Parts: sequence; C-alpha cells; structure tokens
Amino acid sequence: GTTVMNSYLGYMWWDMETDGENMYPREQHDPTAEQIVQAEMADPNSASVKGLWSNPEFLTELTSLNKHLEKTQFADFHAHGWVFRAVYKKDRQGNLLDKFGNRLEHVENEKLQQAMAIPLYVKELERKKPTLSLAEVEKAEQQLLDLQKGVPVHMLDVHLEKGMHCVDCHFVQDVHGDTKLYGEVRAAIEIQCIDCHGTVNDKAFKLINNRWQMRTSGPAAKEREAPQPNGRELSAMTTPFGKQRFELRGDKLYQNSMVEKGLSWEVTQVSDTIDPKHPKYNANAALAKTIRFDELGKFEWGDLPQDPLKLAHCNQTMSCSSCHSSWNPSCYGCHLPQEANRKMPDLHNEGDVTKNYVSYDFQTLRDDVFMLAHDGNVTGNKINPSRSSCAIHVTSYNNNRESIYTQQQTISAEGLSGIAFSTNVPHTVRGRGETKMCTDCHLSQANDNNAIMSQLLMQGTNYLNFIGRFCWVGCGDHGFYAVPVTERDAPQAVIGSHLHELAFREHYEEHEENDHILEHAHEHPGRDISEVFRPFKQPTVLTLQKRGEYLYAACGKAGVRVFDIAFIDHKGFSERVTTAPVSPIGQKFFVRTKYATSVYAPATIAPDPTRKHYPENDEQKVPAHYGYLFATDLYEGLVFIGAGTLLDGDPLNNFLEKELAFNPGGALDGAQSVKIVGNYAYVCCEKGLVVVDVTDPKKPCIVNVLGKEFLNHPHQMEVEFRYGFVCDEEGLKVIDITDPSCPIPVTALEFEDLHNVYVARNYAYLAAGKQGLIIVDVTNPEKPLVDQIFNAEGEICDLHDVKLGITYNSEFAYLADGKNGMHVLQLTSPHVEGNDGFSVRPEPKLIATYHLHEGEALCIAEGIDRDRAVDESGNQIAVFGRVGARPFNYQQQRKLYINPVSQEPFRVETFSPDYRIEFPNLREDLLHQQIESYYGSARQFRE
Repeated sequence: GTTVMNSYLGYMWWDMETDGENMYPREQHDPTAEQIVQAEMADPNSASVKGLWSNPEFLTELTSLNKHLEKTQFADFHAHGWVFRAVYKKDRQGNLLDKFGNRLEHVENEKLQQAMAIPLYVKELERKKPTLSLAEVEKAEQQLLDLQKGVPVHMLDVHLEKGMHCVDCHFVQDVHGDTKLYGEVRAAIEIQCIDCHGTVNDKAFKLINNRWQMRTSGPAAKEREAPQPNGRELSAMTTPFGKQRFELRGDKLYQNSMVEKGLSWEVTQVSDTIDPKHPKYNANAALAKTIRFDELGKFEWGDLPQDPLKLAHCNQTMSCSSCHSSWNPSCYGCHLPQEANRKMPDLHNEGDVTKNYVSYDFQTLRDDVFMLAHDGNVTGNKINPSRSSCAIHVTSYNNNRESIYTQQQTISAEGLSGIAFSTNVPHTVRGRGETKMCTDCHLSQANDNNAIMSQLLMQGTNYLNFIGRFCWVGCGDHGFYAVPVTERDAPQAVIGSHLHELAFREHYEEHEENDHILEHAHEHPGRDISEVFRPFKQPTVLTLQKRGEYLYAACGKAGVRVFDIAFIDHKGFSERVTTAPVSPIGQKFFVRTKYATSVYAPATIAPDPTRKHYPENDEQKVPAHYGYLFATDLYEGLVFIGAGTLLDGDPLNNFLEKELAFNPGGALDGAQSVKIVGNYAYVCCEKGLVVVDVTDPKKPCIVNVLGKEFLNHPHQMEVEFRYGFVCDEEGLKVIDITDPSCPIPVTALEFEDLHNVYVARNYAYLAAGKQGLIIVDVTNPEKPLVDQIFNAEGEICDLHDVKLGITYNSEFAYLADGKNGMHVLQLTSPHVEGNDGFSVRPEPKLIATYHLHEGEALCIAEGIDRDRAVDESGNQIAVFGRVGARPFNYQQQRKLYINPVSQEPFRVETFSPDYRIEFPNLREDLLHQQIESYYGSARQFRE
C-alpha cells in the first residue's frame, strides 16, 4: 500500500462508485457464506461480494466495459481482484482539461478512449524519431498536438509515456537487492532523479579520466574505497540488444530501452532548461529553479547564487518529486473488521491459517489531494510529497458475531494518532502544465487557494472527515441519539445514497417507499442513577464530540459528561451506552461545572501525550494540551479537564477531574464555545473572541481579544488555514489569523438566526435556523459569496447544526434540524459534475430523515479528521510511516507564505504558455516576459 506503483501507469484503485451502474448486479446480491469465502479468497475487500467483479470471468473481461463508461476507464490488470480506474487531468473544480489547459464540456466515451490511446502514439513517435528527418519529426509532432486538442489527458507518468519500463530506471540492485537488509523500500534504492537528469549546476554525465561517466547516488548506492567514487557506473551498462544503456549523441544524452528493441529517448538535462540560450529553455522551470528572496525581501531569479541553499527549491533540501509530481493517490479510512468466528489461510505469505479473519475494506479513494512533508531519515529529511495511506478504522466481532467495538481509530506506540500518513514517491511526473506550479504551494495573488494551502500543509480541510455508521445527535433535555446512517456490511453505503441504490437495491427501494425515513436509533437520556440525588441539575445536551470509544457531552447545569459507546453496535446489550461499566465507584465520567455550554477536544483524532517517548524512534512529542478536554461554561469560563485517562487504555484510572477553571477577572463570562487552533484556544464569549494561549495547560494566559467593535455576541467559530469564520448575532464574520495570536477583522455577511458554521475546502455551510442550509463560497475568504440556500422545499426550517462527512467517493451533510429531527443530505456523487475535483460545487439532495420521539435536534458530533497530520502551530498529531518523517513545524510552514524580511504574506502568480502561438520559441519568449512582469527582470544567466 505505501509504495502504490499503479500511479506510474496513470491508474489508482476504483472508488466503488464511479460508473458503478456497470459494476453491480441489477438485483441486490445477498451472498451465501460459501460465496463470501470464495470471493474473499481472491479479494480481501468484502465489498466485492456485492458486486460483479467478485466473479473471475467478469474481472477478466473488465476492459470490455470501457466502451460503455461515462466517467472513467478501467485498467486491464486486477491484482488481488481489485479494480483500477484511470486518472485524468482536471482543474480544481473537477472539470476535465486537454493538453493545452482547455476546459472540456460533456466528455463522451470516445474521447476517454482516445485519451488512453495517445500515449501509445507518443511512444511510437519516440521509436521512429532517429529514422526521421527534422521536417518529418516536426510534422509528426504537429499531428500529435492536433490529436491532443479537445481530448482529456491520461495522467500516466511521462517516463512511461516515452516507453520506460521499471527496469529502465531501477537496475539490477534495486530489483534484486544487494544481500543487505533494509528497513524500508526507499532505503534499498540506489537511483535518484539527478543521476540521469543532473542538477541546475551540473549535467548528469561528467568527463572523468577522458571518458564520460554517470553514477548512482541514492541511499543504497554502493560505497567504494577511495579514490573510487561511490555508486554504480551507468555508462558501462548495456541492454540485452547489445547497446549501451546511456549514450551521448552529440551533446545530447539518450537512453536505450532495456525491454523494447530500437526504442530510445532523450534524457533532458535540468541545467539546459534554465539557460535562456538553450533550445530546451523553459521559463517556468527557470523561475522555479532559480527564485529566491534578496536581502530586501524582493523576488530574485534567472541566475544561480554562489550558495545553493539560498534557492527556494534547492536539491539539498527538496526532492524533485515535490514539484514534478502531477498527482498523488490517497486513501482514507480503510476499514479492517476482525471476525473471531472465521479463519482464512494467508493468501500471499506461507499459507498459515489466521486465528481470526480480517477483511480489507478500503473506503475513500481520491486523486485530488496533494500534500508536502519532511521525508524520512534515509532520504535526508528533504521536503517531499506525502499521502494518507494507512488511516485505518478497526471493528472486532467476537465468536458470537457481536460487535465489541466498531470503527475505532488507532493510536501509535508513542502516542501519535494512528490516522497515519506516508511520504512517498508518487511516480506521476508530467510535463508543462501538468505538474505543480507556484500557486499550488504558495499564496496566490487572487487569494483563491486558502483551502489548497491548508491541504498542502496537512492541516486538513474538514472535507474528508469520517462520520461512520452512526451519526450522534444531541437533543437538549432529551439526551442524545445514535442514528445508524450506513449499512453495516461493506460497502458501507449511506442509506438512501447513490451507492446504496447500486449495492443494496432492495434496501434502497424499501427506504424510498418509506419516504426516506430512518426508523432505527439508540437513545440515551444523558443522565444516570446519580440524578436521583440532584433533581434540579438535569442534563441538557448542548454539544457532542465523539472520539474513540467515548462521547463527550456538554450538559448545561449537569456540567460535562463522558459516555462509553464502545458497545453501540453490540447486539448482546440492550443498554449500549454507559457512564460506568459496573459501578460509579470504579469510574467517574463527569465533571461538575455551573453551566457547561460546550466541550471540545483539541483534535477529533486521538494523540496521547502521556505515552512514553523513545528517542530512537525519531518521533515528535505530542504537546501537553492534547491530553485535555476544553469546556466552556457561562460562569467559569474555560474549563480544563484532564483526558489522558481516556486515551491510555488503562480501565483502572477512569476518573475525570477539573484541573482548572480559567476566567481571570470575568474575561470569559458567558462563554459559548471554544475552538482549539494549534496552541491557542479561541473562546466565544460576551466580550467577543478571546484568544487564550494553552501551550502550557497549567498556566494559560489571554493574549488577545477581538471585541464588540467587530463581533456581536459570537457563539461559534470554524478555522481553515489563515482564516477564521465566526457566527454572531449579525451573521458570518471572517477574520485573518495569519498570526494566530492576533486575529484581524476582514469582512462580514449579514444573516439572521445563524446557529453554526462548518467550513470544508472552498465552501462554508451555515446552519441558519428557519432559512435552512446556507452554502457560502469562501474560495477567497475575504470575498465570501452566497452560493445557494437549501431547505428541501421547506422540510429544513429549524437548522441548528451541520457537519460533513465523506463516504467512499460522495460527500454528505448531517443536519440537526431542531423539531424536525436529523437529516442526511447527499452533496456530491459521481453524477455531480466535477465530483473528482478538489472544489466540486455541492448539489444537495435530501436522502434520509430521522424524526425524534421527543425533544429537538440541536447538535451533531463532528467526524474524524482523516487529512489532518499537524495543527496550526506546527504540532504533529498523526504518525508517519517513515522513520524521521514528519509534517512541517510552524516556522517551516510559514516559509511557504511569509516574506522573511517584511514578515508579511507574499503572493505568487502562475503563468502558462499560450498555445495559440504556433512557434515554441516565440511562445516561450512571451511566457518569459509575463513572468518578468510579476517577479521582476531575470538576472543574467551565468554558465
């Protein structure tokens, strides 16, 4: 999973939904136990038994479907019984683009198939080039350009497009090893990009002892005794056809294929692309490879400084793939249900029989996410792409098929969350216009990439959150409900959704006939036996947060309560929610406060700062304040509750204590809610928005107040990267938190009766009472625009809260609609235009409703953040799969958007070639001029 080489071919796992009409039977398939075992012997994903692809004959002929598909194309390989889909070039809104960046409307199947065929034309052109005249080459290249107009781009790696097989880059040692044991894959790799392409300073081939030489320099490059240079001599290697693997033809370096006789390709040298006098000059490449700040804090580019570390993107600190990757496959929330009543033989190991059986049910698969981090020790901790690859959720069934816990997140040995990430080499290198540009990693001049930056830096976007099988609904005086909103069996489709219709057709039709009503839920009144002795302190559930096996609740006069919900799906229990498993004497899951209005954990994932730290693991320490719950109280202000006992796995110390009530001089009177932003707590209270430094939870201090001059009784806040979004009595207020200790007013939108806000990528979702759900476009947070208002023809008219969660490849909103109960909206699906994009426009559709027996739905528990590895202060909270790998710390994050001299945000602009200009040299000259108009004149290049 963590190497993911299908991306080299331009494919990734199929998402279980796109073009699913061709993949599921027309009638719901309810397999027998024997059919389940047979299917899982080939495919460990138990969802396959609901689909047609569990049939080996169907899988063998899978590509015959390609001529019928509307959205994608399937690969002709199917390891483990899995299905792989093609990845295409698209803009942030998910619109398919052609080679020249033109947006394509309503792409037909014929164009999708043509996109898959174009790389074959490119490879054949490379094969024929040595035999063609210059005029013939130019004619063939023009024909290629004509073919590419109006056709989507299949995003396979450009090396493969030229004809390179794995063995053309990874030689005998990379493939067969060198008799040494390595701790991770890349530690055993001897090749680097620069070994073939060189650097900005030097070509890959060097004249040594009167002969041209090239050598490997990767982590596993062979070490030799002096004076012999390290690495393998590439120029001495030959192909099976008797040619040198690498040869100079004039001043150009060519590589001959190891697999296909007569096929070769030119190996571009990086140093040529930044030389304005060279035919290979690329203005965008020159900008990226030479730009830096001068001593006045102004852009400087065009030449190379004496000290390469002054360059913004130098080889010593940054891997080539950081910029030259076009996309990176990401998977979120693989579900691993363990069943104690089943055994299976290992399929690919030594055939041993497992004690229990665990299926491998992957869920959300995306190609729109790109993130950067520091790579592991073995590769020098360089800046490198990172991906979510091991964010697992685990369920366990005992031998009676009873669920003893369901969809639980994990915690690493050192306390970092098990919602894991891995730095990787995506193997998705592309050419002009299809790789990363300036505005993919730095603040754009148009200020339209705030969400992109939040995703890039691994702070998360709230879009990939996991609600799971149960939606937790707070109902004031009537406690709370756990409403099952998905099927239990894989694929765990949301009831009433597009996937539900495909995989569980009978269940879907029954749901439709029942007017979309959800009939089942587990209720808890929010109180226990102790209430007998406190008749005037009845709990009023105002906010909820689910984390792991526990549900945190702010209960008004009853203070803060924690409920054990591990057995919520356990059929052997009639009371599935408890405050103590045996007796209140052995457990204390409540904290008395005068009037608790909210409770909040610093993260929806579960980092644990109490665990022992081992220096040899090279992991970052979890900050102390992640061991607390933070509650707001109308009279006590901000309440600190030690929560380490809920994370450490020890059932004998489950006693919660109020460690501190912080309200100096009444500064936090009337506190309504708290939002933890890195090392700061933002408290909405009577005085406005109060910023509290909680770096040392024993000694909090107020560092700033944004008062009534901008905010009128604020009550809720959401954050995305550099901006905060606050609900007050006047509407939605936007603040700049580039310096998180000093929020600055930006703009406002007036709304009545605004209860809550949830920001996911480029949209803010507002719970607006009788108006329903208001969706605001915050692509540019300083210029928010109302996109749409949705009330399901009047059915949503008392909206108090909204939370989002993604299930497989579709986005859903979960609404607490007061007297109307809880609603589920499907916001996106494969039939929504641009569904695979980063910023797809939502098209809400009401698909399910749960009516409460009594009370009002006031709040929804937020889902688990599955794309958040670090907080706004640079604190790592999720574990990485490489020794020494980690996200950027605070100062490293700021280098991407803060000018080192002025300490103000700097902005960049991306310029693209104008392909309407026929001649490449003129096209490049114009591009160079456009770049100079923004970044300043290029300094004279010195060879």
